Amino acid sequence: MDFRIEGLSPDLFQPLFSLDDEALAARGVRRQVADHKPGFPCRVSLEDAEPGEEVLLLNFEHNPADSPYRAAGPIFVRRSAESAFRGRPGEIPAMLRCRLLSVRAYDSAGMMRGAEVCDGKDLEETISKLFEAPSAAYLHVHNAKPGCFACRVDRA
Repeated sequence: MDFRIEGLSPDLFQPLFSLDDEALAARGVRRQVADHKPGFPCRVSLEDAEPGEEVLLLNFEHNPADSPYRAAGPIFVRRSAESAFRGRPGEIPAMLRCRLLSVRAYDSAGMMRGAEVCDGKDLEETISKLFEAPSAAYLHVHNAKPGCFACRVDRA
């Protein structure tokens, strides 16, 4: 099964970096500096921030479906993330390889149709398994321990 992983558009977040901390706080956003790696996974570049790198921590609606599975949660975005990761078919970002992951399958109406937990090294197998269901329109990958959204997976 061919699949493609893409990061979020940087255009959604770049204007936030010009705001001061007070204006960010009014929007529920926090500016942070990465102090270890891994630990600050950027949802645009799908790379972990380097220690000393500026990131924003914000709430993002990653499943805006009109269903009970509508969901939002915390994500990190690196200031230096100028373009979204756009993987080749079957390409897995290194950021996902070193984490325990939760992968959730949704149908076109945004209803969850399956879910698996896997080691990042086994992500291809899990994606293939979940996409075996004809009703699976897209997948969401989450970091299993903190539960936050990592990326979306579509059929290629």
